[in-house]
Amino acid sequence: MDKIKYFETTLPLFQPPKLISMRKIIWVLASIMLFYSCKKTEISSQEVSDDVLNQIKALGFSTQGILKLEDGYLVEGDIILTDDNLNGMPTSHELIYANEEHYHTTNLVTGLPRTITVSLNTAQANFVAAVDEAILRYNALGLTITFQKVSGTRADINVKTFYQVSNTLGSAGFPTRNGSPYKTVNMNLYWYTPSIAVNALATTIAHEIGHCIGYRHTDYMNRSYSCGGSAVNEGSAGVGAVFIPGTPTGPSANSWMLSCGSTASSFDRPFTTADQTALNYVY
Repeated sequence: MDKIKYFETTLPLFQPPKLISMRKIIWVLASIMLFYSCKKTEISSQEVSDDVLNQIKALGFSTQGILKLEDGYLVEGDIILTDDNLNGMPTSHELIYANEEHYHTTNLVTGLPRTITVSLNTAQANFVAAVDEAILRYNALGLTITFQKVSGTRADINVKTFYQVSNTLGSAGFPTRNGSPYKTVNMNLYWYTPSIAVNALATTIAHEIGHCIGYRHTDYMNRSYSCGGSAVNEGSAGVGAVFIPGTPTGPSANSWMLSCGSTASSFDRPFTTADQTALNYVY
């Protein structure tokens, strides 16, 4: 979910005094260095090779703003493509439609019924409450997968916070070939400060967990529906785009799996009727 608002700040002109002591200059420089060191991101990016860019482009994704992460490549703001995805997973089950129905990937979570454990690496109050709310939303549907919050880093899905000055709100990947959920949800503290409302944060976390268990964006073939701007088709992405029967044949308004959302405190997308149909059909 990468739809964001930009803010402009106008700073007053600063008129320095005529004389400044050397001790004052050293103190100011040290303060500046400390400030920027605190802003260092926990997610580092590396140069992406032309071969990888061509693979990503061939899968239908935009090659703008791609980041190389530990687990793969971050594309379209919130999707992580692994090497398996780039090498071309089976696509024989793909059914591509022109509207914004609900879709799942070829690989899904297996071994049902199954409990999926979820951990969180921060004590930030709104994150703690938001993970609880996201889990509650899923478990209230009585699916064949249930979610349980646990401590530590050995959970099936680990919700991890990081700080990065970027347009990325959150990101996740898709289930593995052996039927396990994707293991990491990354959430950017640059956008999700302690003042962000719990329901807004829970919506993003539920969205990223949706990717982890195999759901594509409902508007993957036309991201402009929720993101604005020009139409962008994510393509089959090597992970499949399987239409879920019973879901809308037109735009799926307010779906929890729309490509873009917001960090506004009023933003909240609980599961719609169509979302519940999609979740119950698959799980």
